[in-house]
Parts: sequence; structure tokens; C-alpha cells
Amino acid sequence: MAHIDKALIVGGGIGGMATAIRLAEQGVAVDLIDLDPDWRVYGAGITITGPTLRAYARLGLIEAIKAAGAITNRSRIYRFDGMLLRDLEEPAIEEGLPATGGIMRPDLHRIMQERVRALNISVRLGLTVSALTPDADGVDVDFSNGDSGRYALVVGADSVFSGVRRLAFPHMADAMPTGQGCWRISIRKPPELTTGEFYFGGPNPAGITICAEDKVYMWLLTPHEKRDAHYSDAELFDTLKGHMAGFGGSAGWIRDTMSRDDWINYRPLAAALQPRPWFNGNIVLLGDAVHATTPHLASGAGMAVESALVLADELAAASDIPSGLAAYEQRRFDRCRDVVETSISVGQLQLEHGPPDQIAGKMEGALARLNLPF
Repeated sequence: MAHIDKALIVGGGIGGMATAIRLAEQGVAVDLIDLDPDWRVYGAGITITGPTLRAYARLGLIEAIKAAGAITNRSRIYRFDGMLLRDLEEPAIEEGLPATGGIMRPDLHRIMQERVRALNISVRLGLTVSALTPDADGVDVDFSNGDSGRYALVVGADSVFSGVRRLAFPHMADAMPTGQGCWRISIRKPPELTTGEFYFGGPNPAGITICAEDKVYMWLLTPHEKRDAHYSDAELFDTLKGHMAGFGGSAGWIRDTMSRDDWINYRPLAAALQPRPWFNGNIVLLGDAVHATTPHLASGAGMAVESALVLADELAAASDIPSGLAAYEQRRFDRCRDVVETSISVGQLQLEHGPPDQIAGKMEGALARLNLPF
């Protein structure tokens, strides 16, 4: 990438780290900044579908993920009371590639952070951008600590609340609430659990992902109710337990076994596919900053890593940066739109208590499309 001497990646999450890794491997001098001074990640587990595993394989991290996480070859769909409806077969989409699995989010971030450090990528923490001024040759950047710099390329991968988007893309807007909220709990693995599980047909859909040898996370979706204050720890526990009344199978085991020491979280869901263009001069957006989705297809992380790979590939093939950014946008827009729109429609069906088979069929169709090359 002779036309890119130096790049700034804003945001040290999955999309930002994937972009930094790929660009650094191709010889670009990369600065990676993140607003969190401790570069932490919170959260429960993450489901890793076949397409996400494929993206991580191309990033060179699949063996580390397999070692730290859990791999399975199918998921099962249950009625909320524990009656098995059907198996959701998930064959490997490439020879030698695991079919599906899960990993705890802090473990995934640790793996990616170790790769960033191994590549000697410059990481600056407790920092973001305060002004961006693109011109024909690059971007002048003002940082929140008063420093400044100049870069051939600036990538905004700074979450659904992207500051880069607000500074440089006035035609875009914030992600919109979908009407659902997501509850998550990390807990030890139920004794009979061997695959991922989905629970439909009741008031609140749920799912369980195995993330390590004896660790799972469970998610549960409810209609979002606006509150004036965050849930306290006691409210999180009591409310989630109440929402799980009537569940059978492994979900019922989690309800009966969960303790106040288990990690529990709640957040309202929001999503947005931002309108084109996704680049302004030599500034470009990636991941949740531009294609924020809900967890219904377990594809947010996979879409971010895919976007990082495509961005690096198109920049390497292009004669100049704007041409590379235009090619990146062209390759990613429809695929990301499919994920965002399908996820929102699944959520709407759940709010309307749609038939479990209709919900499962919509998910299967989208996942089959995601199996296609990106």
C-alpha cells in the first residue's frame, strides 16, 4: 500500500483492531486510539457463526479462538417450556473450518489485543478525535488531548456512538431503538448442554451459547421499557429471574441455579444501516459506526471483521485511497443491509409473538446467505 504511509484507527474494539491488524500486516504504519484509558471490554459471551469464524481465520486468529472458546456443529430450537422443536444444522462452510461456537468477549478482545501488540502497532488510550479536516492528500486530525497529526487515512470504528461519524458525516444519524431490550447472563454450563440452544414461542425469546469448557452466556429479549435510572444489581437479578418464569430445559436450569454473583446486564437494542456514502475524502466508517445491528443473527462482530478485511483488500488493489474506499463501500453495503434489515425484522416478529417456525426460517435464510463469499 504505497499510497498509504500512515493510518489512524479510531476505536479499539473488534472492528478497529481487525482493521489495524490487517493494515499493519500490509506494511502501513498504524496508530490505534481508544477512549477507554484501560482498553477494557465488558460483556458476556459472543456467538461465533460460520461466517464469523471464516473471517477470523483470514485474520489469522482462528486457532487462538478455538483454544479459548468452544466449538459446536449445530444448534437446537426449543419451545420455551423445553420441548425440542428441531435441530438447526450448521455445517462448516469451508473445509477445515469449525461450524459454529462461542467465546467470552473479554477472551476474544485479549486475543486480538495480543496480536495488535505483536505487530508493534502504536496504541494510545484515553484519547479520541476532536476535529477532522480532509483534503485531497489526507486528513488533518486534532485529538482530544490537544495534540494533532496528519494521516493518509482515518478509519472510524468507534462504536454505534461514533464520534468520527458525528464530525465528518452530517448526512448520517444515530442508530434508532428497535423496541427490544437484551438481557445477558454469564454462568457455568448446564450439565446437559452440548449445543447452542434457542427458545421461542413464549413471551420472551432466549438463547444459550457455550463459550468455554464450563462457561455459557444466555440472552433473553424483552420489550424495552424506558426507565429514569439504570437497573441496580438486585433489580437486574430479580427482573431477569422473573422474565424466565415458565422456561424449561437448560434455560430453566439457569433460572433455578443463577446467583447474585453471576454477571448480569441489560441494554436496549438499537440498529442502523447508515446511508451512503460511507467515506468523506480519506475518512471512512466501519463496523457499528456505519452498520450497527442487533444480536438476532449473531453477526455484529463477523460483519466488523469482514469489513476490515474487505477495506484492506480494496485499498491494496486500488490506485488511490478514494477509489479503494468506494470499492469497499460497494462490496459491503448490500451484505450489511441484509444483516441489519433481517435482524430488525426478526425482532419485530418476536415483539408480535410470531410463529417460532417463521422466526427460525427467517434466521436460517439469512445465515445461508451469509455463508456465501464476501
